[in-house]
Amino acid sequence: MSKETLGNTRSMAALDIWLGQYQEEVIEPSLPIIDAHHHMWDRPPESYQLPELMADIGSGHDIRATVFVQCNAMYRADGPEALRCVGETEYVNGIAAASASGTYGPQRLCAGIVGHADLRLGPDVRAVLEAHIGAGGGRFRGIRQQAQHDPVLGSMSRVPPPPGLLHDADFRRGFAELAPLDLSFDAWIYFTQLSDLADLTRAFPETSIILNHIGAPLGIGPYAGRRQEVFRQWSDGLKVLARHANVAVKLGGMGLQSYGFGFHERAVPASSVELAAAWRPYVEICIDLFGPDRCLFESNFPVDKQACAYRTLWNAFKRIAAGCTAAEKTALFAGNAARLYRLQNHLPPAR
Repeated sequence: MSKETLGNTRSMAALDIWLGQYQEEVIEPSLPIIDAHHHMWDRPPESYQLPELMADIGSGHDIRATVFVQCNAMYRADGPEALRCVGETEYVNGIAAASASGTYGPQRLCAGIVGHADLRLGPDVRAVLEAHIGAGGGRFRGIRQQAQHDPVLGSMSRVPPPPGLLHDADFRRGFAELAPLDLSFDAWIYFTQLSDLADLTRAFPETSIILNHIGAPLGIGPYAGRRQEVFRQWSDGLKVLARHANVAVKLGGMGLQSYGFGFHERAVPASSVELAAAWRPYVEICIDLFGPDRCLFESNFPVDKQACAYRTLWNAFKRIAAGCTAAEKTALFAGNAARLYRLQNHLPPAR
């Protein structure tokens, strides 16, 4: 598990035992879903690869395709330092190609790939971006260079980014290389950095920016016990960000321990009813501010697996979206992901 999983972190095997204590029926099993954000890695003794992902997406929901997002896995062991991150795209594209064969079922796993490049290379990062595109089998869609950093907590990443990254001049020179190559930027930041992202967005209105994990309204450390105050600051930051049409937001990541909901501490996993009750205010304000055409649901598995099972997670999202129209549900659960990550040519045939 990542350093983002603070506290009572269970191993994958222990998680499966814990999650096995509670099961529920699938809600709206025929609603098509594109999981807009998940990870894969092999970090002995922990592994979340094709078998584990297949077990989760095969739990009853109609998962049509998925989007892989970088997690510093399977980098090349040698060669130029700047290009080692391309190994992750090579690894994931192999999984995507295996899935596209149909051998493992009708889903198209990793139909979109978001990799890593150090944008602080400035214009020189273009060679790295082009290498990702070449390695991606037509599936490479963008970059995530993690920027999450809090003034008090620092960064809880396995590979901590420096403070102030979004304002770094070299980073911005590298960022300028994304739009000409039709690449998007996945932004992983904390709620205390939403104004920084808004400033970046103003500077690059032609670049598609996708805010990860609802913008991380933290609930641990100095933010524990201050949920209403954090909610106000977080939502105020989102209001400014939502004014920019090139920004979308992923609805998920709320299973992270750093959000302070405490579901990982339960003796028996929470139900989708309980998850929906806790997460609904956050999801609804995102949809209110950005509109149903700029929001997309994500699992953030296996990281959010510490809070609930895959089936339960999507049930919770469906409960939250119960009041949406059929067209809005289509957009939120699949359509927006397909559009933002340009997946139309990598989706399975309509059923």
